[in-house]
Amino acid sequence: MALHRKVDEAEADSELDINPVYVREVQLHVPRNRIPEHGMLPDTALQAVRDELILDGNARLNLATFVTTWMEPQAQQLMADCFDKNMIDKDEYPQTAELERRCVNILAELWHAPGCEPGPDGATLATGVGCSTTGSSEACMLGGMALLWRWRARRKAAGADTSKPNLVMGSNVQVCWDKFCRYWQVEPRLVPMAPGRLHLTGSEAAARCDENTIGVVAVMGSTMDGSYEPVLEINDELDKLRDAKGLDIPIHVDGASGGFVAPFLHPGLLWDFRVPRVASINSSGHKYGLVYPGVGWVVWRDAEALPEDLIFKVNYLGGEMPTFALNFSRPGGQVAAQYYNFLRLGFSGYRGIQQACQDVAKYLSSQIAAIGPFELLTDGSDLPVFAFKLRDPAGSGYTVFDVSERLRLRGWLVPAYTFPEDLQDTAVLRIVIRNGFSRDLAELLLDDLRVQAQLLESQPHPAAPLIPGSTQDRSGFAH
Repeated sequence: MALHRKVDEAEADSELDINPVYVREVQLHVPRNRIPEHGMLPDTALQAVRDELILDGNARLNLATFVTTWMEPQAQQLMADCFDKNMIDKDEYPQTAELERRCVNILAELWHAPGCEPGPDGATLATGVGCSTTGSSEACMLGGMALLWRWRARRKAAGADTSKPNLVMGSNVQVCWDKFCRYWQVEPRLVPMAPGRLHLTGSEAAARCDENTIGVVAVMGSTMDGSYEPVLEINDELDKLRDAKGLDIPIHVDGASGGFVAPFLHPGLLWDFRVPRVASINSSGHKYGLVYPGVGWVVWRDAEALPEDLIFKVNYLGGEMPTFALNFSRPGGQVAAQYYNFLRLGFSGYRGIQQACQDVAKYLSSQIAAIGPFELLTDGSDLPVFAFKLRDPAGSGYTVFDVSERLRLRGWLVPAYTFPEDLQDTAVLRIVIRNGFSRDLAELLLDDLRVQAQLLESQPHPAAPLIPGSTQDRSGFAH
């Protein structure tokens, strides 16, 4: 017979310790919109938050975001080690500040800033001019501010009016540029998309420039379709404008994604500081820089490109230090992780990862193009990103929004959206391939896409939305 001890009443009460989260405080009410009257056990608080977060989508299956969703355990540990280090406190954490400086130098060399190429002894000849930010959006703001201040200085020196600045860019730019123009009262001169032209071109940019133009924004990797804008072509058209009208207009390159892709996959492409009019470049360390959010970078051609009166000398926490940023306190973990990646991967490692992403993107796009109802707009040849649409939207009986919703049933987050001005009637799906998305996952996605396309085509009537609201209300997507 089985042997059992007799369990007395006191021991029976101890069963509450078996599941301390769900039993010990089972009567505990967790308020949503106010601070609770009393605290709770740490495990209980942890589980309460985790229970809500499991309703989020799986980040690894999120093909909408450009943001890094996987890092090595060693990098995660390094970030945790630096959570309590305030990046702004360079006097107390001088080595974290040194890692930031090294990262700026690495990027300045990678993007061919004058003087930052290695000398005969392997050391760079100049120090890069730039800084880290909380993300590429803040970096864009800083680059735009430098353009605006330099334009004002030139206009004041000529005794000209400074009340009507404008910025020329394609309508495909990320929303941070619309924010910049609104916050700093700059007129946005947006070049609309057109059939066969999904981003800015040199002639279209130059046609909208005048004496009040602070600069032209060229995007290395449009969030709409993953394509590169022709920076050298824009530069050449602005040269013609200078020769014809005497206007000397700089370029800011928004390399949020392409800044960490083009140097490794397209080294011969002229888009960076090798192009004479490029005054500044921003990029996201937390996109193809392969770091968890959030860290961005902005680098200027040289010290002259960054107006001195934008830099503050702050006496803070024991020492005076220069700062140029919109944010102040932020953790040092992302900067440390960026430097870790540079050491861990090297040039060849970054090239291998980006090439693997592009290989998957081009394979996946080619297979999707072979699925009857779909037509590619881009194929992943620039960024490992591509967009596709229905060949016959009017006759399909369903939309890309229906495809997106049905893929979500299997956990895939594939954004569907409409293009901006002049191509609003074009609705597309877009897929971003990041580090960690394998060929095997691509095959699973293809299987699901084929099944859902067949199901939608077999329906005799237009599909009803799977979630409340019309498709017109679901045209946005995350960058």
